[in-house]
Amino acid sequence: MKIDAHQHFWKYDPIRDAWIDDKMNAIQRDFMPEDLQPELENNGLAGCIAVQATESKAETRFLLDLAERHSWVKKVVGWIDLRSSKIEIELEAYSPEVKLAGFRKILQSLPPEEMEDRALLKGIGHLEKYGYTYDILIYPKHLEAAYHLVKKFPNQAFVLDHLAKPDIKNGEFKIWNKGIKQLASLPNVSCKVSGMVTEADWENWQKEDFKPYLDAVAESFGVERMMYGSDWPVCLLAGSYTQVHDLAMDYFQKFSPAEQQMVFGENACRFYGV
Repeated sequence: MKIDAHQHFWKYDPIRDAWIDDKMNAIQRDFMPEDLQPELENNGLAGCIAVQATESKAETRFLLDLAERHSWVKKVVGWIDLRSSKIEIELEAYSPEVKLAGFRKILQSLPPEEMEDRALLKGIGHLEKYGYTYDILIYPKHLEAAYHLVKKFPNQAFVLDHLAKPDIKNGEFKIWNKGIKQLASLPNVSCKVSGMVTEADWENWQKEDFKPYLDAVAESFGVERMMYGSDWPVCLLAGSYTQVHDLAMDYFQKFSPAEQQMVFGENACRFYGV
């Protein structure tokens, strides 16, 4: 099954969604399943993983409700207060939700040392028991801290979103690559091939801009731990859904058909329990 391992839905709220500033006016509107389904079909994808965009229980419920109504929304990565003293009670309450695969916290907006917070670590430590995954959303400056976090939980399934958002526009590579290699040395973390075009020059990117970064993650993680994601609709700031999909397809065409199947579906299905 070919699936998109990373996309979002939202009903745009200018206050709640203040991160979508005026330079992002292309995505200052609602994006719902009826907007995404034609894009998936046109590019030969059978489904998607819906990932949280805001940090609230209401967001998780919103995504789960959409997934219940649309069978091709295969799984949901929601939000939960990992620092809550009632985390286990909340995880237990979610356990009947068969389409809830895991959780994500927006760590990219926090300093790296936040990843050492005892309450946060305690919360992450409960996810394995309930079979939940954890998406790591960070910048390159967080990679070392992410390595130490993941190392603490060798049996927890982690996935790195958007290659840790390297500064592709300015060609910054060396420090990012060092962090990627370190993090990838831990076998329980995978990497999403997603979110690249918005880290490049939105107006003037070329497919060659991404090759060093894709080469690096392919070498470090291997095809067994990589999964394609569009990051739609955020990707629309720099390219259409088809452009983003074709960018990944073009890179992986040199890989065997079996390896391409891993990256474009099998790995995500296994990781998220589709």
